Amino acid sequence: MKNADLLKELRIERHQREDHAQGPGRWPWIVAAVLVVLAVLGGGAWLWLGSASAVEVQTATAIAPSANTGAGAVLQATGYVTARRQATVSAQITGTLTEVLIEEGDHVEKGQILARLDDNAYRAGLDSAKASALAAHAQILQLQAQLDQAQHDAARMHTLVATGLVSKQQDEQARTLVSSTAAQLNSQRKLAAAADAQTTQAQVNFDYTVVRAPFTGVITQKAAQVGEIISPLSAGGGFTRTGVGTIVDMDSLEIDVDVNEAYIGRVKARMPAEAVLDAYPDWKIPAHVIAIVPAADRGKATVKVRVALDQKDPRIVPDMGVRVSFLEQAAKQENAQLPKGVLVPANAIAQRDGHTAIFVVSDERAHQRAVEPSAQAFGDLRLLPAAVQAGETVVVSPPAALKDGMRVKPAGKP
Repeated sequence: MKNADLLKELRIERHQREDHAQGPGRWPWIVAAVLVVLAVLGGGAWLWLGSASAVEVQTATAIAPSANTGAGAVLQATGYVTARRQATVSAQITGTLTEVLIEEGDHVEKGQILARLDDNAYRAGLDSAKASALAAHAQILQLQAQLDQAQHDAARMHTLVATGLVSKQQDEQARTLVSSTAAQLNSQRKLAAAADAQTTQAQVNFDYTVVRAPFTGVITQKAAQVGEIISPLSAGGGFTRTGVGTIVDMDSLEIDVDVNEAYIGRVKARMPAEAVLDAYPDWKIPAHVIAIVPAADRGKATVKVRVALDQKDPRIVPDMGVRVSFLEQAAKQENAQLPKGVLVPANAIAQRDGHTAIFVVSDERAHQRAVEPSAQAFGDLRLLPAAVQAGETVVVSPPAALKDGMRVKPAGKP
């Protein structure tokens, strides 16, 4: 009975067949509308995901023109930072160190005490010389008194000779005594001078026990310790030091570079240069040529060039490796003004919709700006008179798909 009811439900009536023959009904329209909505939502999601993902780009910083703008490098050479004024400080006598008052990195002034030697023997010698000088000067006083007395006696004798009370022989003896005493006084004065000289020598030797800085600078090496013997002369065996330490005048630092003799003609005295230390590759130090040393190295076929650093900095220390770029002489008037605008890499300028544009990165997004580059070229840099400020970050070689407002991130940044 139930099966018959089910068959009856499945049966198609006449009016249903007629409605079906007249048209498809409303279901296809509903399906089509659903498909359109899904397409719109999918497209929006794709656009949203595209705008949310950051494009990886290369960036550079816009810089303001400087005084060396337009001076291109004509030659590069490598060398080392050297000090024109440095010294290994030692004592001028041999002695045992009792004090060493320096450490590496200490700044010292001219005349500052660096070390002291054992001075007992030299102090005793100085005291002995002073005593001998005092005794010599005391003898001068004694002989001066004797000379005064002899002169008075001789004057009286000369008066008595005229009256006949004394003989001429006694008068002559009195005058001889005056001359003899005067000669002894003169001799003693010379002996006193010699004693004073010995005292001065003893004082000098005593002062040698104190080692002082010959000029203002920085201690770069401490070579001796308390208890070691120091001598100005080199001694074998390694038991005697020849210096207390090394002092360098940091204001005398310069660069020595070896230039291939085939290119030495490009280098001129006083021409501008730019130095880059191996330790700080992003730091460009202004410099200039001091002189070309008039001697060539036959083995290396190079000529030494002295380069002065126009900027002093504690980071610059002796024996650092350095690369020097010799710049062209830029012929400028003293009152010449720097070009207005900023310098950007030439490949940062792109074409968009028939216009010249550049992309400036701000808040992690690329903002397109219309620009009109100047006709002036400075190597691989172009001058933008307007639209970009110094210090702003620009996109280098912007991808063709990069659009205004898209999110970007510097290459290599996670």
